[in-house]
Amino acid sequence: MTRRVVVTGLGVASACGIGCEPFLANLMAGRSGISRLPVEMGPHPMHCVAARITEDLAPHCPKEATGTDRVTQLAMIAAQQALRDAGIEPGSVDPLRVAVYLGTGMGGATTLDESYKEVYEKKAARLKPTTVLRVMNNAPTAHISLAWGFKGPTLTYSVACASSAVAIGEGMRLIQHGQADVVVAGGSEALLAYGIVKAWQALHTLALEPPEGPQAASRPFAKDRTGLVLGEGAGILILESLEHARGRGAKIYGEMVGYGLSSDAAHITKPSAEGQVRAIRGALEDAGLAPEAIGYINAHGTATQVGDEAETAAIKEVFGAHAYRLAVSSTKSMHGHTLGAAGALEMVVTLLALARQAVPPTAHLFLPDPACDLDYVPHVGRSNVPLEAVMSNSFAFGGTNAVLVARRLD
Repeated sequence: MTRRVVVTGLGVASACGIGCEPFLANLMAGRSGISRLPVEMGPHPMHCVAARITEDLAPHCPKEATGTDRVTQLAMIAAQQALRDAGIEPGSVDPLRVAVYLGTGMGGATTLDESYKEVYEKKAARLKPTTVLRVMNNAPTAHISLAWGFKGPTLTYSVACASSAVAIGEGMRLIQHGQADVVVAGGSEALLAYGIVKAWQALHTLALEPPEGPQAASRPFAKDRTGLVLGEGAGILILESLEHARGRGAKIYGEMVGYGLSSDAAHITKPSAEGQVRAIRGALEDAGLAPEAIGYINAHGTATQVGDEAETAAIKEVFGAHAYRLAVSSTKSMHGHTLGAAGALEMVVTLLALARQAVPPTAHLFLPDPACDLDYVPHVGRSNVPLEAVMSNSFAFGGTNAVLVARRLD
């Protein structure tokens, strides 16, 4: 018999706000955090929009994050919030029974980009001795473990845009199987460095700036969508066994009940509806829920032509007639696509929707694509929406599909 897993703490750092309250308030109002990147970032002018955190991180950052890459700083900011939210302080839980499972797609991309500039442009003979320690993908995981003294398993997952959803799903499994009481689970991404953005531009998947301005560039499910908008951010969840949470009187946002994982094995960048269907069905089967139990889906919804259509087709295939009664939104329209952090950031949104009974919108959906004909909650959020169970989809380059399901605690 497996143990039940609940969520007792949430933390977030994104272009739409640092902290759950400003983050959710901006999302519900349809306020976008997308802006133009500085044109002087590199040797050639940069004309690109992105969801960049413009707020100074220093006042939010734990002292242990000094000297780390931005990806670690964002993770530690979100972890600090989530642990405070859960009421977990040093000495309040057994550190041997606390694990840290995080996901990231590109790790310390900013440090790597700066290192290349030092070596190839400035002809530096040597780099900072901390360069490797800032770049490595498991740096955020390690620094959280070090800062709070957590001595359970620590793992870092890297499966592109599904990274942090996988970290949450695997953390859920760890508790279910009795190998930890608490898991700090989520992910972080900080990839808005010149060389990385230029590489994404070369893929021809990035959105153009529309006449309405950069804030309206990400338009999931819209006929006039032009591609995805890169973003940076972090999302952290405190997963806990139900008996452990109740034993210390913790508040509970919801119960994690479903985790589905599949591989397309079809194309490195083109998503497969068939693979997504298997992940969604796997999550529902794991949760023991019928499709009709789900009231809201936070869609992967990147605003690419093939991606939005494939996800819409997958939802229709699994949910049938209920697909048209679901509320489905892509909050990437406001906080951008945070790649390895996307699954965690969007699971924070999904759990807040469940806890507040409020559904965030898909912003800038003025011209719906006829091929995407579900209820995508355009423009502004909806309050007083009765939700018993919710779902978050994460579908990655490379074909990894991860789906998470949560429900209200009975």
